[in-house]
Amino acid sequence: MAIVNERLTTTQLDAITVPANKTYAITNILVCNNSSSAAANFDMHFIPSGDPLNNNKTRVINNLQLPQEETFTFDSERVILSTGDKISFTATPDVGSGNTDLSVTVSYLEV
Repeated sequence: MAIVNERLTTTQLDAITVPANKTYAITNILVCNNSSSAAANFDMHFIPSGDPLNNNKTRVINNLQLPQEETFTFDSERVILSTGDKISFTATPDVGSGNTDLSVTVSYLEV
């Protein structure tokens, strides 16, 4: 099993992009609000290889608000990604330099 940790930004952040000749099974996604005083929001997208982020097509979580110091868990569904597929995020509010108080951990297995 492998994990990726990223800080979410106000612009598209590709947390996972499957490399050539690989297939990943996503086992868990955790999004944590690290602020002790403010809520934050995020969108999550599953983007097929070669496609752009598109709110009307690739978004699977829309503007989910996380209260301060809370964590969202996406672990009841398994998602299989092939070469070039991505899991991407956008988030608000900007806390400086395009960063947010949200972090994401994605756990996956190569299959």
